Amino acid sequence: MNHPETDPVGRTVVILVYDGAKLLDVAGPADVFGEANRLGADYRIALVSPDGADVITSVGIRVAVDGDAELAADADTVIVAGADAYPSTRVPSHLADAVRTLSVRTRRLASICTGAFILAEAGLLDGKRATTHWKVAQALASRYPQTAVDLDAIYVRDGETYTSAGVSAGIDLALALVEEDYGANLSRDVARALVVYLQRAGGQSQFSAPLQGAPPRTPALRRIVDLVVADPTARHTQAELAEHLNVSTRHLSRLFRDELSTTPTRYVESIRFDIARSLLDQGYNATEAAERAGFPSYESLRRVFSRELGISPAAYQRRFRTSQPDDSEDGPAFSPR
Repeated sequence: MNHPETDPVGRTVVILVYDGAKLLDVAGPADVFGEANRLGADYRIALVSPDGADVITSVGIRVAVDGDAELAADADTVIVAGADAYPSTRVPSHLADAVRTLSVRTRRLASICTGAFILAEAGLLDGKRATTHWKVAQALASRYPQTAVDLDAIYVRDGETYTSAGVSAGIDLALALVEEDYGANLSRDVARALVVYLQRAGGQSQFSAPLQGAPPRTPALRRIVDLVVADPTARHTQAELAEHLNVSTRHLSRLFRDELSTTPTRYVESIRFDIARSLLDQGYNATEAAERAGFPSYESLRRVFSRELGISPAAYQRRFRTSQPDDSEDGPAFSPR
Protein backbone atom coordinates (compact mmCIF):
# COMPACT_ATOMS: atom_id res chain seq x y z
CA MET A 1 0.00 0.00 0.00
CA ASN A 2 1.42 3.35 -1.01
CA HIS A 3 1.72 6.24 1.38
CA PRO A 4 -1.25 8.63 1.18
CA GLU A 5 0.99 11.58 0.32
CA THR A 6 2.09 9.89 -2.89
CA ASP A 7 -1.16 8.11 -3.70
CA PRO A 8 -4.10 10.25 -2.57
CA VAL A 9 -7.39 8.41 -3.05
CA GLY A 10 -10.57 10.02 -1.83
CA ARG A 11 -12.63 7.49 0.09
CA THR A 12 -16.17 8.22 1.17
CA VAL A 13 -17.21 6.72 4.50
CA VAL A 14 -20.97 6.66 5.09
CA ILE A 15 -22.16 6.06 8.65
CA LEU A 16 -25.79 4.96 9.06
CA VAL A 17 -27.42 6.45 12.16
CA TYR A 18 -30.95 6.33 13.55
CA ASP A 19 -32.80 7.25 16.73
CA GLY A 20 -31.16 5.51 19.70
CA ALA A 21 -27.84 4.83 17.96
CA LYS A 22 -24.85 4.69 20.30
CA LEU A 23 -23.03 8.00 20.05
CA LEU A 24 -19.59 6.42 20.53
CA ASP A 25 -20.33 3.99 17.68
CA VAL A 26 -20.52 7.06 15.47
CA ALA A 27 -17.97 9.42 17.01
CA GLY A 28 -15.25 6.80 17.62
CA PRO A 29 -14.76 5.63 14.03
CA ALA A 30 -15.40 9.15 12.69
CA ASP A 31 -12.57 10.51 14.85
CA VAL A 32 -10.22 7.79 13.58
CA PHE A 33 -10.90 8.76 9.96
CA GLY A 34 -10.73 12.45 10.84
CA GLU A 35 -7.36 12.02 12.55
CA ALA A 36 -6.15 10.00 9.56
CA ASN A 37 -7.05 12.96 7.33
CA ARG A 38 -4.96 15.26 9.52
CA LEU A 39 -2.03 12.89 8.96
CA GLY A 40 -2.38 12.66 5.18
CA ALA A 41 -5.32 10.42 4.33
CA ASP A 42 -8.31 11.54 2.29
CA TYR A 43 -11.57 10.33 3.82
CA ARG A 44 -14.90 12.06 3.26
CA ILE A 45 -17.32 11.29 6.09
CA ALA A 46 -21.08 11.45 5.64
CA LEU A 47 -23.90 10.61 8.03
CA VAL A 48 -27.18 9.25 6.71
CA SER A 49 -30.38 8.08 8.36
CA PRO A 50 -33.03 5.78 6.87
CA ASP A 51 -35.35 8.69 5.99
CA GLY A 52 -32.95 11.63 5.94
CA ALA A 53 -34.23 13.09 9.22
CA ASP A 54 -31.87 14.13 12.01
CA VAL A 55 -31.61 11.59 14.82
CA ILE A 56 -31.44 11.54 18.61
CA THR A 57 -28.60 9.34 19.84
CA SER A 58 -28.50 7.07 22.88
CA VAL A 59 -27.40 9.94 25.14
CA GLY A 60 -30.05 12.37 23.90
CA ILE A 61 -27.76 14.41 21.64
CA ARG A 62 -29.27 15.37 18.30
CA VAL A 63 -27.12 14.54 15.30
CA ALA A 64 -27.63 16.24 11.94
CA VAL A 65 -27.38 13.98 8.90
CA ASP A 66 -26.40 14.65 5.32
CA GLY A 67 -29.31 12.80 3.74
CA ASP A 68 -31.11 9.49 3.55
CA ALA A 69 -29.94 6.04 2.55
CA GLU A 70 -31.87 6.06 -0.73
CA LEU A 71 -30.13 9.20 -1.95
CA ALA A 72 -26.67 8.45 -0.54
CA ALA A 73 -23.88 8.48 -3.10
CA ASP A 74 -21.72 5.43 -3.71
CA ALA A 75 -19.35 4.88 -0.81
CA ASP A 76 -16.04 3.17 -0.29
CA THR A 77 -17.13 2.11 3.20
CA VAL A 78 -20.49 1.92 4.96
CA ILE A 79 -20.56 1.66 8.75
CA VAL A 80 -23.71 0.77 10.69
CA ALA A 81 -23.86 1.98 14.30
CA GLY A 82 -25.34 -0.14 17.09
CA ALA A 83 -28.01 0.60 19.68
CA ASP A 84 -29.17 -0.67 23.06
CA ALA A 85 -32.53 -1.59 21.51
CA TYR A 86 -31.05 -4.67 19.86
CA PRO A 87 -31.45 -7.52 20.48
CA SER A 88 -34.20 -6.78 23.03
CA THR A 89 -36.44 -5.64 20.16
CA ARG A 90 -36.59 -6.77 16.57
CA VAL A 91 -34.77 -4.68 13.98
CA PRO A 92 -37.44 -2.63 12.16
CA SER A 93 -37.86 -3.29 8.46
CA HIS A 94 -37.06 0.29 7.41
CA LEU A 95 -33.65 0.03 9.09
CA ALA A 96 -32.85 -3.33 7.48
CA ASP A 97 -34.01 -1.93 4.12
CA ALA A 98 -31.68 1.07 4.51
CA VAL A 99 -28.70 -1.22 5.10
CA ARG A 100 -29.59 -3.34 2.06
CA THR A 101 -29.78 -0.19 -0.05
CA LEU A 102 -26.38 1.02 1.14
CA SER A 103 -24.77 -2.43 0.83
CA VAL A 104 -25.07 -2.47 -2.97
CA ARG A 105 -23.36 0.91 -3.22
CA THR A 106 -20.24 0.21 -1.25
CA ARG A 107 -16.99 -1.70 -1.50
CA ARG A 108 -17.04 -2.81 2.13
CA LEU A 109 -19.70 -2.95 4.81
CA ALA A 110 -19.07 -2.74 8.55
CA SER A 111 -21.04 -2.71 11.79
CA ILE A 112 -20.20 -1.52 15.28
CA CYS A 113 -21.40 -3.47 18.31
CA THR A 114 -25.10 -4.41 17.97
CA GLY A 115 -25.14 -3.01 14.47
CA ALA A 116 -24.42 -6.64 13.59
CA PHE A 117 -28.10 -7.39 14.35
CA ILE A 118 -29.11 -4.91 11.65
CA LEU A 119 -26.76 -6.51 9.12
CA ALA A 120 -28.03 -9.95 10.07
CA GLU A 121 -31.69 -8.91 9.82
CA ALA A 122 -30.95 -7.59 6.33
CA GLY A 123 -29.53 -11.01 5.40
CA LEU A 124 -26.04 -9.58 4.92
CA LEU A 125 -24.37 -11.94 7.42
CA ASP A 126 -25.83 -15.16 6.02
CA GLY A 127 -23.04 -17.72 5.68
CA LYS A 128 -20.50 -15.31 7.16
CA ARG A 129 -18.43 -15.08 10.33
CA ALA A 130 -19.29 -12.16 12.59
CA THR A 131 -19.03 -10.80 16.11
CA THR A 132 -20.81 -8.35 18.38
CA HIS A 133 -20.75 -7.27 22.04
CA TRP A 134 -20.02 -10.21 24.35
CA LYS A 135 -23.26 -9.66 26.27
CA VAL A 136 -25.44 -10.30 23.22
CA ALA A 137 -23.24 -12.54 21.09
CA GLN A 138 -25.22 -15.65 22.06
CA ALA A 139 -28.45 -13.86 21.18
CA LEU A 140 -27.06 -13.02 17.74
CA ALA A 141 -26.06 -16.64 17.21
CA SER A 142 -29.47 -17.92 18.33
CA ARG A 143 -31.54 -15.46 16.33
CA TYR A 144 -29.49 -15.80 13.15
CA PRO A 145 -28.17 -19.39 13.07
CA GLN A 146 -26.96 -18.94 9.50
CA THR A 147 -24.27 -16.62 10.88
CA ALA A 148 -21.14 -18.07 12.51
CA VAL A 149 -20.70 -15.84 15.57
CA ASP A 150 -17.24 -15.48 17.09
CA LEU A 151 -17.88 -14.85 20.77
CA ASP A 152 -14.43 -13.45 21.60
CA ALA A 153 -13.19 -11.43 18.61
CA ILE A 154 -12.66 -7.68 18.84
CA TYR A 155 -13.58 -7.50 15.17
CA VAL A 156 -14.09 -9.98 12.35
CA ARG A 157 -13.55 -9.63 8.63
CA ASP A 158 -15.30 -12.01 6.26
CA GLY A 159 -14.66 -10.97 2.69
CA GLU A 160 -15.64 -7.31 2.51
CA THR A 161 -17.96 -7.51 5.51
CA TYR A 162 -16.69 -6.39 8.91
CA THR A 163 -18.27 -6.65 12.35
CA SER A 164 -16.92 -5.49 15.68
CA ALA A 165 -17.51 -5.93 19.40
CA GLY A 166 -18.91 -3.36 21.81
CA VAL A 167 -18.62 0.42 21.35
CA SER A 168 -14.89 1.17 21.70
CA ALA A 169 -14.10 -1.80 19.42
CA GLY A 170 -15.38 0.43 16.63
CA ILE A 171 -12.15 2.38 17.06
CA ASP A 172 -10.15 -0.85 16.66
CA LEU A 173 -12.06 -1.66 13.50
CA ALA A 174 -11.65 1.83 12.05
CA LEU A 175 -7.89 1.64 12.68
CA ALA A 176 -7.81 -1.68 10.83
CA LEU A 177 -9.65 -0.11 7.88
CA VAL A 178 -7.20 2.79 7.82
CA GLU A 179 -4.33 0.30 7.82
CA GLU A 180 -5.87 -1.54 4.86
CA ASP A 181 -6.22 1.73 2.96
CA TYR A 182 -3.03 3.56 3.84
CA GLY A 183 -0.69 1.16 5.57
CA ALA A 184 0.46 0.34 9.09
CA ASN A 185 2.55 3.46 9.60
CA LEU A 186 -0.37 5.85 9.20
CA SER A 187 -2.68 3.66 11.26
CA ARG A 188 -0.06 3.50 14.02
CA ASP A 189 0.29 7.29 14.00
CA VAL A 190 -3.48 7.66 14.30
CA ALA A 191 -3.55 5.25 17.25
CA ARG A 192 -0.77 7.16 18.96
CA ALA A 193 -2.50 10.48 18.40
CA LEU A 194 -5.72 9.11 19.91
CA VAL A 195 -3.80 7.36 22.71
CA VAL A 196 -5.27 3.94 21.96
CA TYR A 197 -3.80 0.54 21.13
CA LEU A 198 -3.18 -0.17 17.47
CA GLN A 199 -3.99 -3.80 18.24
CA ARG A 200 -5.08 -4.65 21.77
CA ALA A 201 -3.97 -7.91 23.36
CA GLY A 202 -6.52 -10.64 23.92
CA GLY A 203 -10.14 -10.93 22.87
CA GLN A 204 -13.23 -9.29 24.29
CA SER A 205 -13.73 -12.02 26.88
CA GLN A 206 -11.22 -10.10 29.01
CA PHE A 207 -13.92 -7.42 29.33
CA SER A 208 -16.84 -9.69 30.21
CA ALA A 209 -18.18 -9.54 33.73
CA PRO A 210 -17.20 -12.52 35.91
CA LEU A 211 -19.90 -14.60 37.61
CA GLN A 212 -22.59 -12.96 35.52
CA GLY A 213 -23.64 -15.94 33.41
CA ALA A 214 -27.04 -17.54 33.75
CA PRO A 215 -27.08 -20.14 36.56
CA PRO A 216 -27.45 -23.80 35.57
CA ARG A 217 -31.06 -24.96 35.18
CA THR A 218 -30.49 -28.23 37.01
CA PRO A 219 -30.80 -27.83 40.81
CA ALA A 220 -27.94 -30.29 41.32
CA LEU A 221 -25.57 -28.18 39.21
CA ARG A 222 -26.66 -25.00 40.96
CA ARG A 223 -25.66 -26.67 44.23
CA ILE A 224 -22.21 -27.33 42.75
CA VAL A 225 -21.83 -23.65 41.84
CA ASP A 226 -22.88 -22.55 45.33
CA LEU A 227 -20.51 -25.07 46.88
CA VAL A 228 -17.47 -23.95 44.88
CA VAL A 229 -18.15 -20.22 45.21
CA ALA A 230 -18.65 -20.58 48.97
CA ASP A 231 -15.23 -22.24 49.37
CA PRO A 232 -13.14 -22.06 46.20
CA THR A 233 -9.99 -23.27 47.98
CA ALA A 234 -11.46 -26.69 48.81
CA ARG A 235 -10.40 -29.66 46.66
CA HIS A 236 -13.64 -30.06 44.70
CA THR A 237 -12.53 -33.15 42.79
CA GLN A 238 -15.04 -34.83 40.53
CA ALA A 239 -15.40 -37.72 42.99
CA GLU A 240 -16.03 -35.34 45.91
CA LEU A 241 -18.59 -33.34 43.95
CA ALA A 242 -20.40 -36.52 42.92
CA GLU A 243 -20.42 -37.69 46.53
CA HIS A 244 -21.82 -34.32 47.66
CA LEU A 245 -24.77 -34.81 45.28
CA ASN A 246 -25.05 -38.52 46.01
CA VAL A 247 -24.64 -39.42 42.32
CA SER A 248 -22.04 -41.38 40.40
CA THR A 249 -19.13 -39.60 38.73
CA ARG A 250 -20.48 -40.81 35.39
CA HIS A 251 -23.88 -39.25 36.07
CA LEU A 252 -22.24 -36.00 37.21
CA SER A 253 -20.18 -35.86 34.01
CA ARG A 254 -23.32 -36.42 31.95
CA LEU A 255 -25.13 -33.57 33.74
CA PHE A 256 -22.29 -31.15 32.98
CA ARG A 257 -21.93 -32.34 29.40
CA ASP A 258 -25.63 -32.16 28.58
CA GLU A 259 -26.36 -28.77 30.14
CA LEU A 260 -23.07 -26.88 30.14
CA SER A 261 -21.02 -28.66 27.42
CA THR A 262 -18.05 -28.99 29.75
CA THR A 263 -16.60 -31.23 32.44
CA PRO A 264 -16.94 -30.85 36.23
CA THR A 265 -13.21 -30.17 36.52
CA ARG A 266 -13.21 -27.49 33.84
CA TYR A 267 -16.31 -25.86 35.32
CA VAL A 268 -14.75 -25.62 38.77
CA GLU A 269 -11.72 -24.07 37.12
CA SER A 270 -13.94 -21.52 35.35
CA ILE A 271 -15.54 -20.46 38.64
CA ARG A 272 -12.11 -20.04 40.22
CA PHE A 273 -11.00 -18.08 37.17
CA ASP A 274 -13.93 -15.65 37.57
CA ILE A 275 -13.18 -15.28 41.28
CA ALA A 276 -9.52 -14.58 40.53
CA ARG A 277 -10.53 -11.89 38.04
CA SER A 278 -12.71 -10.22 40.67
CA LEU A 279 -9.84 -10.31 43.14
CA LEU A 280 -7.45 -8.77 40.62
CA ASP A 281 -10.02 -6.07 39.88
CA GLN A 282 -10.09 -5.24 43.58
CA GLY A 283 -6.34 -4.86 43.91
CA TYR A 284 -5.01 -8.22 45.10
CA ASN A 285 -1.78 -9.24 43.41
CA ALA A 286 -1.74 -12.29 41.15
CA THR A 287 -0.25 -14.63 43.76
CA GLU A 288 -2.87 -13.63 46.33
CA ALA A 289 -5.64 -13.96 43.75
CA ALA A 290 -4.48 -17.44 42.79
CA GLU A 291 -4.39 -18.59 46.41
CA ARG A 292 -7.75 -17.09 47.42
CA ALA A 293 -9.47 -18.38 44.26
CA GLY A 294 -8.32 -21.93 44.89
CA PHE A 295 -5.59 -22.32 42.28
CA PRO A 296 -2.70 -24.51 43.45
CA SER A 297 -0.13 -21.96 42.25
CA TYR A 298 0.34 -18.71 40.40
CA GLU A 299 1.55 -20.68 37.41
CA SER A 300 -1.73 -22.59 37.17
CA LEU A 301 -3.63 -19.28 37.24
CA ARG A 302 -1.33 -17.85 34.58
CA ARG A 303 -1.97 -20.83 32.30
CA VAL A 304 -5.74 -20.38 32.58
CA PHE A 305 -5.48 -16.63 31.87
CA SER A 306 -3.30 -17.33 28.86
CA ARG A 307 -5.77 -19.89 27.54
CA GLU A 308 -8.93 -17.86 28.18
CA LEU A 309 -7.80 -14.29 27.52
CA GLY A 310 -4.46 -14.50 25.76
CA ILE A 311 -2.82 -12.29 28.41
CA SER A 312 -1.20 -12.79 31.81
CA PRO A 313 -2.90 -11.96 35.14
CA ALA A 314 -0.54 -9.01 35.55
CA ALA A 315 -1.42 -7.64 32.10
CA TYR A 316 -5.13 -8.05 32.85
CA GLN A 317 -4.77 -6.19 36.14
CA ARG A 318 -2.92 -3.30 34.50
CA ARG A 319 -5.89 -2.84 32.18
CA PHE A 320 -8.74 -3.21 34.65
CA ARG A 321 -7.62 -2.57 38.21
CA THR A 322 -9.55 0.16 40.01
CA SER A 323 -7.90 3.58 39.82
CA GLN A 324 -8.67 4.20 43.50
CA PRO A 325 -6.09 2.77 45.92
CA ASP A 326 -7.37 0.78 48.87
CA ASP A 327 -6.02 2.05 52.19
CA SER A 328 -7.47 -0.68 54.37
CA GLU A 329 -4.99 -2.70 56.38
CA ASP A 330 -6.41 -6.08 55.41
CA GLY A 331 -6.80 -5.41 51.69
CA PRO A 332 -10.03 -5.16 49.69
CA ALA A 333 -13.08 -7.04 50.87
CA PHE A 334 -14.26 -9.77 48.54
CA SER A 335 -17.67 -11.34 48.16
CA PRO A 336 -17.91 -13.68 45.17
CA ARG A 337 -21.70 -13.46 44.91
